[in-house]
Amino acid sequence: MGRAFEFRKARKMKRWAAMAKTFTRIGKEIVMAVKEGGPNPETNSRLRVVVQNAKAANMPKDNIERAIKKASDKNTENYKEVLFEGYAAHGVAVLVETATNNNNRTVANVRAAFNKCNGNLGTSGSVAFMFDHTVNFRINESSLQVDLEEFELEMIEFDVEEVFKDEDGILIYAPFEQFGAIQKHLEENNIEILSSEFERIPTTTTKLTTEQQEDVEKLLEKLEEDDDVNNVYHSMEM
Repeated sequence: MGRAFEFRKARKMKRWAAMAKTFTRIGKEIVMAVKEGGPNPETNSRLRVVVQNAKAANMPKDNIERAIKKASDKNTENYKEVLFEGYAAHGVAVLVETATNNNNRTVANVRAAFNKCNGNLGTSGSVAFMFDHTVNFRINESSLQVDLEEFELEMIEFDVEEVFKDEDGILIYAPFEQFGAIQKHLEENNIEILSSEFERIPTTTTKLTTEQQEDVEKLLEKLEEDDDVNNVYHSMEM
């Protein structure tokens, strides 16, 4: 198991602990998906993925249906995805993924968090190159028509970087650009997709002392508390 597995393990428990935050993020993703491709998951591949993720996060079915219905209302404001880049204390690179209906508010809040925690908000492209933008799919092993080894060979044509099994199923990691092709292949072969998501994995990490890690954690926690923030990625060695 390689870099993607170790990265995911370090983030897993912290992210899953914030269930209310997860539901808020999924609600925004439903709005963006419906505005982009309509309210029918059968014909809207992006919405289909969001609904799968909502179920994987144990979001109640009624909540999902209400969110789709609300998103279908033309008066419901859409959200815009905005990526922020900068440095935390001690030179740790930080990427902040947001979904906002008020860009001025989000920019002000993110900048304030960096400033208060001895960080620096950078310009577009200042640190993004230090992270691999990846997509991962979690699939149900029992839906495979072949053994895992043969399945891994199938995935080579999609530039898949890692395929590994954990307690919740089989995970596939691939470059961001392969999302659509992999989703289509899995669905055409009746392989059950339990969830999928995009992640940014640092290509190199910065090792810090315990005290220095605490300085960086202050910024990460402040950013994650913001309702407009979906994900925070960093290059600190965990």
